[in-house]
Amino acid sequence: MRGLNRVQIIGNLGRDPEMRYTPNGKPVTSFTVAVSRTWIKPEGDRAEKTEWFNVVAWDRLAEICSQHLVKGSLVYVEGRLETRTWETENAQKHYRTEIVANEVIMLDRRGRGGEMESGEHTAPLQTATETDAAPASTESN
Repeated sequence: MRGLNRVQIIGNLGRDPEMRYTPNGKPVTSFTVAVSRTWIKPEGDRAEKTEWFNVVAWDRLAEICSQHLVKGSLVYVEGRLETRTWETENAQKHYRTEIVANEVIMLDRRGRGGEMESGEHTAPLQTATETDAAPASTESN
């Protein structure tokens, strides 16, 4: 049986997206998404916990996210989990688990204005998918 690595979240951007280019010239955009959940404790008090997710988008999706998303934007993100490993100069290993996005949908209009460039639009949602870009890559830093 094949495995499944699929993540879907809805939350708010914790900071403006940061776009950079790999040495090969591929655009990559990173941002964080806060997802909060609430529940009622046995004592009757309301409790809330926020989880923060690191998200990366590549190629055309990276460019679109960088152009249209801003801190506070409500987004739907779909992708896969991937863990990067790197070593610092003093040989200390670091790990970072990220969502590699293959679809991002703006759920509000807080963006930098205009419509997101995509093959299909479902008003009022604005979408950008990895299929709008070149073939997917898992190129890391």
